[in-house]
Amino acid sequence: MDGSARTGTGPEIVFEDVRLAAQGQRLLDGITLRLAAGGLHALIGPNGAGKTSLIRCLLGQSPHEGRIALRWPGEHPGRVAWVPQAIDFDAHLPVTVEDFLGLMVQRPPVWSGLRRGARGQVAAVTARLGLAAKRRTRLGALSGGELRRLLIAQALLPAPDLLILDEPMNHLDAPGVARVGDVLRGLRDAGVTLLASFHDLGHVRALADSVTGLAGGRVVFSGESPAMLTTGRVLALFASGTGSPAPETPDAAEEAG
Repeated sequence: MDGSARTGTGPEIVFEDVRLAAQGQRLLDGITLRLAAGGLHALIGPNGAGKTSLIRCLLGQSPHEGRIALRWPGEHPGRVAWVPQAIDFDAHLPVTVEDFLGLMVQRPPVWSGLRRGARGQVAAVTARLGLAAKRRTRLGALSGGELRRLLIAQALLPAPDLLILDEPMNHLDAPGVARVGDVLRGLRDAGVTLLASFHDLGHVRALADSVTGLAGGRVVFSGESPAMLTTGRVLALFASGTGSPAPETPDAAEEAG
């Protein structure tokens, strides 16, 4: 497979009274949501609203109260993929983009070269994310935007049925935003369920089928994206926290890291 998703495979996501506390602070306070299968669902809210905490609970990274369920359309669960905001790695290691992605589709060792099938999968996904010319580049030499696109490429090998992303557009210039947006739309159209946190409301309007506004670890609103994102509702959401919504235009900054 080339990283293209299979059709109609994403689950419905159900959160029931999810609560999370750490060091005496309540991070999530009774989150109840039902997110339809096969759509792109956006999480928005001020800094500290609970977006990343909710994602970590879904991934099983944070012990929590309440219930989280993935309701798969078939008898067996599909593949879950996760794109974090960043990864820690030694920038001096001689690991190339091809090596890094090869680990997802070929059992080690990959250092002596990828087999033909694995090489084809890596070639397809790097072309899809605009990284074809960077396949022999060391990870430490990539810009912030290139590294962001690499993490998304990694999540597509093999094809996911549920894709969870934390701020997928961070560090991307306008062409990078457009390319990643096309990839996310393609996955959604293939039936993959996507859950992503966003800071820029322009990206939410362009991509999301539904949006949930969080503040103080609680759901402020949730529903179809166009109907939910009224000016008054968005201003009230961000006024309840310490953050402010980003302008509704793609970040024009260069992908210089």
